[in-house]
Amino acid sequence: MSVTTPAWMRGVTAPNPGPMTLQGTNTWILGIDGLVVVDPGPLDESHLLDVAMHGAIDHILLTHGHGDHSDGAQRLHELTGAPVSAWDERHVSHGEKLTDAMTLRLAGLDIEILHAPGHTMDSVCFIVSSGSESVVLTGDTILGAGSTVIAHPEGRVDDYLRTLEKLAQLDALVVLPGHGPVTGPASQRAKQYLDHRHARIAQVRDAVAQGATTPEHVLKVVYSDVHDSVRGAALLSAQAHLMFVLED
Repeated sequence: MSVTTPAWMRGVTAPNPGPMTLQGTNTWILGIDGLVVVDPGPLDESHLLDVAMHGAIDHILLTHGHGDHSDGAQRLHELTGAPVSAWDERHVSHGEKLTDAMTLRLAGLDIEILHAPGHTMDSVCFIVSSGSESVVLTGDTILGAGSTVIAHPEGRVDDYLRTLEKLAQLDALVVLPGHGPVTGPASQRAKQYLDHRHARIAQVRDAVAQGATTPEHVLKVVYSDVHDSVRGAALLSAQAHLMFVLED
């Protein structure tokens, strides 16, 4: 779909394409007065230098701690002096621990933190606003294409469903995802993800009713069409869904 993005945002895609990262990790550079970088991406010097050359960076934010989003954060801090803030204190460097519903005023923008567990426990989304313009940065919670992995054991299906329900209330916000193209509106994408997830839960329930008792069995029955390159990730999701069904 065609979406309109604000003039105060731009994206730089890291050179780490693959089955899990799509075209690569999206590093988002936002700002009116100064710049905020969301998800510096992998530790790739050329990518980080490219990001740093966009202007004076005031702050670095992480949507979650997976290395394809966070490994470059410390190096970008060294290059720019910008503090790093994240939900997980292990990834904070001279910044602050993010909390749910916190609002930051950075680079002339209002940035609201939405705790978004599901993909991982430390996942957050950023609702970024200036005047009447708003976008939501979703990391791996909503992608520009396809669906995301629920990374068991830190990722949980029940958490993810609650997160998607919250995102479904965001109406027409443009989605800046961690991988893939800009998409939206947020409410529509979240509802599509909810439909997909409920369908997957139903498939796992059927598999359990037919005797599936292990993640490997669920993987074979429910995820039989996945490519070998993502079978490891699919097994994590199979574990998460099996746990959800057995606990329900």
